Amino acid sequence: MSILIHKANRDDCKLIHRMQISSFRTLLGKYQDYDMSPGNETIQQIYRRFDQPFTDYHLIKNDDKVVGAIRIIRNEKEGICRVSPVFILPQYQGQGIAQQVFYLIEKYYDWANKWKLDTILQEQGNCYLYEKMGYKKTGKEEKVNDKMTIVYYEKDIEN
Repeated sequence: MSILIHKANRDDCKLIHRMQISSFRTLLGKYQDYDMSPGNETIQQIYRRFDQPFTDYHLIKNDDKVVGAIRIIRNEKEGICRVSPVFILPQYQGQGIAQQVFYLIEKYYDWANKWKLDTILQEQGNCYLYEKMGYKKTGKEEKVNDKMTIVYYEKDIEN
């Protein structure tokens, strides 16, 4: 397994959208969070985010095959990066790809001294992964509906 990240260009937006919808389909059905789920976003939302001057999308490749993507929101003035979202296609999940992606992305943005992300509290596998990688809960939680709560994480990097 050879995991790489490759900075996306605007022509990749349709691919990113298709992969995002596929990757979040199960969670969208499970939690029915139609207002905020990446699984319910339109292609126009992807283009709008792509065009933000502080946003980067990266394709995630495994042995030269695109298996997912990650969006990074940069705040260089404060040294902060936010991941929102990261996703791996369902058939490639559970293989340790996401963990390698976080290692690569933290190296790519080596100027960042703080990383932020959020996830679904009820998805214990995601919480475990982020905590294993050094992310700490901030204490902030946001109840979306009776089935789902968003939990916020941060990770401080010593440069």
